[in-house]
Amino acid sequence: MITRPDFLPRSFPPMSGRRRLPVGDDGMSTAEYALGTLAAAALAALLYAVVTGDSVLAGLTALVQRALSVAW
Repeated sequence: MITRPDFLPRSFPPMSGRRRLPVGDDGMSTAEYALGTLAAAALAALLYAVVTGDSVLAGLTALVQRALSVAW
């Protein structure tokens, strides 16, 4: 006979009927690491291309010049 711990309600299913977690599947596999690394590198390349673009550089330059030209 399977006994339930005191903190479980009576309507809780018995412990023997539950599915167990798979053994040895406790992290990402090498393929998942490779895809994650590839996605991170692609995002970094995209952000680098955007930030080093002419429009962003011109906007940042204008912002700095405007901030430095403020009269106190």
